[in-house]
Amino acid sequence: MRDIAIIGAGVVGCSIARELSKYKLNIIVIDKNKDVAEGISKGNSGIIHAGYNEKENTLKTKLNLEGNQMMESLSEELDFKFKRNGALILAFSEEDIDRLNYLKSNGEKLGVTELELIEKEEILKLEPSINKNVIKALHAKTSGIVSPYEMTIAFAENAAQNGVEFNLGKEVLNITKENESYNITLNDGQVVNTKMIINASGLNGAKLNNLVSEHKYEITPVKGEYCLFDKIAGTMCEKTLFQVPSKLGKGVLITPTVEGNLLLGPNAKANDSIRTSRKGIDEIIEKGQKTIAELPLNRVLSTFSGLRPKIEGEDFIIEEAKDAKNFINVIGIDSPGLTAAPAIGGFIAQLLKNKIDLEKKQEFISKRKGITRFNELSLEEKNALIAKNPSYGKMVCKCELVTEGEVIEAINRPLGAKTTDGVKRRTRAMMGGCQGIGCMITIGNILSRELKLDISQIDKNDDLSQAFGYKEN
Repeated sequence: MRDIAIIGAGVVGCSIARELSKYKLNIIVIDKNKDVAEGISKGNSGIIHAGYNEKENTLKTKLNLEGNQMMESLSEELDFKFKRNGALILAFSEEDIDRLNYLKSNGEKLGVTELELIEKEEILKLEPSINKNVIKALHAKTSGIVSPYEMTIAFAENAAQNGVEFNLGKEVLNITKENESYNITLNDGQVVNTKMIINASGLNGAKLNNLVSEHKYEITPVKGEYCLFDKIAGTMCEKTLFQVPSKLGKGVLITPTVEGNLLLGPNAKANDSIRTSRKGIDEIIEKGQKTIAELPLNRVLSTFSGLRPKIEGEDFIIEEAKDAKNFINVIGIDSPGLTAAPAIGGFIAQLLKNKIDLEKKQEFISKRKGITRFNELSLEEKNALIAKNPSYGKMVCKCELVTEGEVIEAINRPLGAKTTDGVKRRTRAMMGGCQGIGCMITIGNILSRELKLDISQIDKNDDLSQAFGYKEN
């Protein structure tokens, strides 16, 4: 019997898994996807929010501020990229200025530090590409950026290093109570018996709660669409550029990514499809041009969308179901969920200390080394690595300068890549100008060889997304 089953391998589930792996517990993480970070966690803005827009006495505020403050140390411990680049919230009218004044005072009341109102001259000195119609801005200096899927993978790998088992590609069909434990039935017929369930399943959070509790929830998927620009466009700004937020959300932003691209989006539409639309992309471009009038649309590499789990009420739901002992809901985790994720892990650990005996491991491994980034090494380091392992001397992705050695490493790491998208998120291969046209088949062949599968069995991301429509002789 397991001590804890965490359902959901997104950034929240993996953060909880990593935090609880510090204790002597038998933990399993279950997710219907074949990889971690395949849901909400791969399709968002990657912003570590300062917290000025939240409300008093909410979990969102508490966990946003705590998570924001944890990022430097976590990025060092777990070796993922984080940049505290700061954000500008831009005012283009007198009404906007009133809102900026409110956001500054609200943020300071909540405990957000380093908030400053700045005038047009200083704004344009900081960010010359901003639309010259800007009149004032709130400078939130504690805002930052990460790669959301890189951060998720880092949490997951470290949790696996510390003994957490991941059962991926398995969908939960049913949950039943048996005496003091739960039986979780998976789509392959497997039944997982566990003393406790942590429901961190994102868009499916309400569905799983409703299997065991009479207190029903409903989650509405809200789609946000994005444009990703290349690294030439990525030089257009250094800070994350927001417009004044509305009741619907933080609005369309423009931000550099930690890898040097430029990101535009999202809009917000109640929709459960992740297909982008011409109408939606046109909408975010039009709104984005209010921030940067001369957006380089010829530099768009890709468009994509992600879904956010909206739930009734304005706060996260992190609590034990009142009529289902040891069933812990972590649901309705929309923005600022990415920022809050590490703090949610700590919050869950504190919650469990009131329920079970948590004994710390003496042998906990706190540090995780990320994948080799060959392109970021010095010439001496590159030559030494090639001498040791010649596969690092074979270039696979010429756009992002990713080597065969990195692809092999991505496949053979803890929770290694099993799909082309898994390789992409771990190495950045196929994320450059050709979007995989020049390297996807080579990567498929490497996956086939390393996993001992025919190339026709290699998927893009799931069993319904066969990546290669041929069989090699």
